[in-house]
Parts: sequence; structure tokens; C-alpha cells
Amino acid sequence: MNKKIVRRIIAVIPAALIQLLWMFVLLRWLAPYATLINLLITLFAFIYVLYIIASRDEPTYKTLWLLVILGMPVFGTILYFFFGNKRTARPIQKKLAQGGALLPKAEGDSEAFRELREENPRLAQTFAYVHEKTGFPLERCREAEYYPLGEQMFARMLEDLKTAKRFIFAEYFIVERGEMWDAMSKIMVEKAAHGVDVRFMYDDLGSISTFSEDNLKWLESHGVKCVRFNPLVFIKGTLNYRDHRKMLIIDGRVAFSGGINLADEYINAIVKYGHWKDIGFRITGAPVRSYTRMFAEFWDSFSKSPIPMSLLAAPRADEAAKGEGCVLSYYDSPLYRDAVSNNLFIELLSQAKERAWFYTPYLLLGDNLLEAFVRAASRGVDVRIIMPGVPDKALVYRMSRSYYRPLLEAGVRVFEYTPGFVHAKASLIDGDTGTIGTVNLDYRSLFLHFENNALFHRVPLLKDLEADYLATQEQCRERTLENLGEGFFKWVLDGVLRIFAPLC
Repeated sequence: MNKKIVRRIIAVIPAALIQLLWMFVLLRWLAPYATLINLLITLFAFIYVLYIIASRDEPTYKTLWLLVILGMPVFGTILYFFFGNKRTARPIQKKLAQGGALLPKAEGDSEAFRELREENPRLAQTFAYVHEKTGFPLERCREAEYYPLGEQMFARMLEDLKTAKRFIFAEYFIVERGEMWDAMSKIMVEKAAHGVDVRFMYDDLGSISTFSEDNLKWLESHGVKCVRFNPLVFIKGTLNYRDHRKMLIIDGRVAFSGGINLADEYINAIVKYGHWKDIGFRITGAPVRSYTRMFAEFWDSFSKSPIPMSLLAAPRADEAAKGEGCVLSYYDSPLYRDAVSNNLFIELLSQAKERAWFYTPYLLLGDNLLEAFVRAASRGVDVRIIMPGVPDKALVYRMSRSYYRPLLEAGVRVFEYTPGFVHAKASLIDGDTGTIGTVNLDYRSLFLHFENNALFHRVPLLKDLEADYLATQEQCRERTLENLGEGFFKWVLDGVLRIFAPLC
């Protein structure tokens, strides 16, 4: 077993023992006051129930917690206090506020926004909403390349890494030793030795079984600055809030993002769940500033070695080479009052006139987003979803399938990729607007994780996404009501699974 996992288990044991000891104390010495204690806990549970009902959280998420608290007032109230209540994320929120305050205000392309308002006022409102809630601006898209497979993007990443002269910023959810990581880390170490500022951030829980303390120390010993996001050293309320973002920024002039982590299955160098279908993109010019800012805000919040402002002051992109279309790249946060990406997908579905196509590895939808899919299909929009044919998590896969029936009944077409696993996260609306990023259509991505996403409009990259989508669909099996299966017990199981979907 990975040494890091063993250490984390050992670190968590005291927390579990303290909780058991507390329950023993309650039962042994406080037994005479059991009635009073039970009354107080019931009162707290009632207050929490009122708080949950009045909150603006996703209805399904609220329903789950109401069932837990009403069914188990003591245990349920404790669970909600530590894991269901966003107030427990205040330590992370405070750090991010401090890190963000050090950075200059993001400025976008006002002319591009004016043109978007003239072309499509309703869509411009959606872009304005994302800007207002996240602070990230709209930029003209100078150049964007689409990659239909991880191995294709990986080859280009290596090429660009070799050209780094000022800095390399890398941030990923999963990192694992292998062909992909070894090739990238070799270049990063070489660049650090030649004076390039190399910084690497990864999610501690996401990489807990794949990236050890020894791997981290080796990088640091070779001049690469490293940060573990939200280390798992003790049971705490921030455990659920993970850094699911994926980005590589080089010299402030080029950025890569998409669903691709730094492990060999993402480039099909090894086989885990059949053929791994993932996508990503490379972007240059002014939009790279948003990715540089995303990384810098997190780094300065969680590192003891802030990024020098002189390093961030990269030359502005060549404004003469404006390219075609525009993009708004942003990061989503469970600390925002609004679930921005969830609301964005609802917005895009409500505006779709002809088609709305989605890639997602998981399909655990809240009530509002589910209804947006249903309403779009019901009014005649061609709504499609491509899912994996081979699952990576059996329970989550079964939960995802529990959403098929209401979608199929409304006219949504669902396809499963028979060669293997789909890890791509994208949407394509009417051929001229779409998203590519790290956001899955599940509760964790939409409500609990830090994610990054790019909202494109009239960018040629979307034509490549469309062609890839159609090519992928040819390798899929379409699910229909006829091949979905019937039965009372299946109906009951689907209902139970959907109740607990917010926990997965």
C-alpha cells in the first residue's frame, strides 16, 4: 500500500477514536441527562432543517440532507455540520480571498463584448453572468487547437514545455508516475536547472494513491516548487472540497486544459477501462491571462512562496492577431454563492434552438439541470449525451444510468462509447457556442469541487469538437427505452440511487 495512504489512515484514526470516546462519555456519564441532551440535539436538528429549506442549494441535495437529519437527528446533524454545510469551507475561502487580493484586476476585451451584445443579446447576458460571478473576463480568441485524444495533446504539451523561458505552471487533480509524468517532469526539472520558474500544484486526495511523498521531495530537490492542495491529514469539514482543475501554462503565452490528467491511461499508454476517450485544447494570446491568474490565485493562497508580480507581468498578446470568436475562461468554486457551471448549462440549454450535445463521464443531475435537459428536448431541440460504455466506478455508473429514463422519455438521445471509457467534458450548443473544461455533469463537479471551464463562441475549435463528437457517436451504442429494461425493483433501485447521488 502507498506509504502516503498509510500515513493518512494513521492520521485519521485519532479523529475517529475521539468521536467514539465522546459517544462513550455521552452514554456512560451523561445518561442521567439523556432526555435533556436528546431535546437539545432535536432542537439543533430542527434549526438545521429550517436552514436547509431556506437555503439556495440544489433541491436534490437539500432533500438528501433532510432525509439524513430527520431519520438520524444526532448522527445526521453532526454529518451536516462537518460535510454538508459550506461554512466549514471558511478556512479555504479566507486563504483564497487573501491570495486573490494580491493580483491585479482582470481586464477583458470590451470591444468583443460589445460585438457579442449586438449579435446575440441573450447569449451576452449569459457571458455577463459568468463574468460577474467569477470575475474572469471575455477575450478574443487568437488561436485555439482542439485535441480529440489525450495522446495528441500530450505530444504538443512536450513541444511547448521545451520552449519555456520564463515560467511553467502546472496544476492537476491526478498525477501518477509513468510515461506521461516522467517525460513532463524530466523537462520541468531541466528547465528549473536553467533558471525557469517551475511550479507544480496537485490535489492531495486525488493523487493520494498515485503520487507519494518521495515523488514530491524529488521534484523539490531538483528546483521545482510544489504545493499539495488541501492535504488530508485529519478529518475536517474541508475534506470534500477538492482541486479538480487541470491546466498547464507556459510563459503566459500558451495554456492547455481539458479533462486530461497526468497519468498514462489518459494518453492510452496503458489500458484500464478499454480505450480512454478524452479531449483538451491549447490556447494562445490574451485568453492565457485568465489561466495564469487562476493558477496564481491558488498558488499564492496555499503556498509560502508567492509568485513575483514581475513574473506575472507577461507582455500583452499581439492585439493585431485577434483571430476569430471569443472565449471566457473561468474557474468554478464551491465557495461561490451560485453554482456557476450548473447555472451556465441550464442557461445554454434554455437558449438552444437546434441542438445541444454533451460529453460527460458521469451523469448525476440535480433537479434543475435535469429539467433543463427535459425542457430543451421537449421543445424539439436535438439533445444528445455521450457517456462511457466501460465504467471506471461501477456504483457511479449505475447511478448515472438511473437518470436515463426521464431523459429518454423527453426525447434526449443517450449514447455509450463501446470501445471504453469517456472522460471528456464538453458541450456544443447550436454549433457556435460550447464549453470544454474539467466539469462533469455530476454533483461533485457542479457543487463541491474547484473546476475550470472555457466558454467559447464562434471559435473554429468548435467545428473540430462537432466533427469529433459525430465520429465518436459512430462508435457508440444508443440507449433507448426498449433496451433500458423494465421492472418494479429496477424502478425502486433507481429512485434510491438518485436520492443518494449527491454523495457520489
